[in-house]
Amino acid sequence: MNHRQVIVVGAGPVGMAAALSLRALGRPVTVLEAGAEDRLRPGSRAIFVHRATLEVLDRSSPGLAADLAAHGLIWQTKRTFYAGTQVFARTYPPPPAGTLPHFTSLPQVETERYLLQACKAAGVEFVWNAEVTGAESTMDGVALATSTGDRWTAEYVIAADGSRSPVRAALGIPMEGSRSDGWYVVVDVEEDAGDPLPVERVFHYAHPSVDGRNVLLVPYAGGWRVDLQLHDGDDPDALSSGEGLREWLRAVMPPAYADRVAWASTYRFLQVVAADFADPARRVLLAGEAAHLFAPFGARGMNSGVPDADAAATAVHIALSTPVAARARAAVDDFALSRRRAAMFNRDAAGTALTHLRPGPAERAAQEGAAQGADRDESLGHWLDTAPYGPRELPPGNTIYKY
Repeated sequence: MNHRQVIVVGAGPVGMAAALSLRALGRPVTVLEAGAEDRLRPGSRAIFVHRATLEVLDRSSPGLAADLAAHGLIWQTKRTFYAGTQVFARTYPPPPAGTLPHFTSLPQVETERYLLQACKAAGVEFVWNAEVTGAESTMDGVALATSTGDRWTAEYVIAADGSRSPVRAALGIPMEGSRSDGWYVVVDVEEDAGDPLPVERVFHYAHPSVDGRNVLLVPYAGGWRVDLQLHDGDDPDALSSGEGLREWLRAVMPPAYADRVAWASTYRFLQVVAADFADPARRVLLAGEAAHLFAPFGARGMNSGVPDADAAATAVHIALSTPVAARARAAVDDFALSRRRAAMFNRDAAGTALTHLRPGPAERAAQEGAAQGADRDESLGHWLDTAPYGPRELPPGNTIYKY
């Protein structure tokens, strides 16, 4: 039997952010991670770290935001094309010296490396190769079982164990929502130092060189993320491997990049949110992908998971600080309600982006009209540029998370 005051399940960016927040509040914390410390996970995954996320992390570990910003890539120019014609372009000035940028772009594995260093420096205890296989929660605390046969108990648990969350499943908390129509191919391409591309975010509506499919190219430190939106009837496997992949990459990037593919995958994006962000006993709090899954447009995944983690840590700290059970429960209730409200907003915002990217006849006519008038009215081009990422408003009641 291993008892701790607080246990975090999952050593991804959200779990480590929760651990850092707890340590900043003076709480001891243990992180249980299913994988090994040197585990390798494919793909760049969450490459986009917003300034609001950097600010949250920096409150828990001063200097961490500057390290991430310095390591990441900050592109200052964005361009949008419609059927091969540029309809919008804007270049932003670099961030003033000594300030955080609006974002930084780097592979998730690098973000995790910095977070792990910060956690170790803060005294976070890690237990590797400890996959959680069961969870029981009562009014008195939580018991966790692991694949090694060990049993752990804690007053509170923050579950940041990903989209398939064994903790959430064990507690019977359902996910509510739907799966998007249509397939996407997502590719990581290593930068070609001999023929580097301009450091710009580029979105193509109906790219003429790939039979009118939408294409997004986003640079990050060391490479490029390339998204191809497939037509109905396309074979995702044929376009995500072998010559099928290289052929369309050669059409949207310099030919040499087709031989620099580091990773490729296919997706139909889930748009789901947990029915509750805490268990009935209010002892287990869900954060990140354990609580919600969004389409990636607008980079809402990790950038809402980190505020989840920070809010969960704060709620646990308040609950542990009061001898009044009703006040402890109220702190977790407030977390669950506010972060679920933010998740529902982000799910709907990502859904708006998906609708724009898979338009019906009326929406497509509006897009074509905007493209035709963009050279006379910049607001039309601006709409085409921003609409693929969903609304930019803040989630209700959220004062720290923006994108």
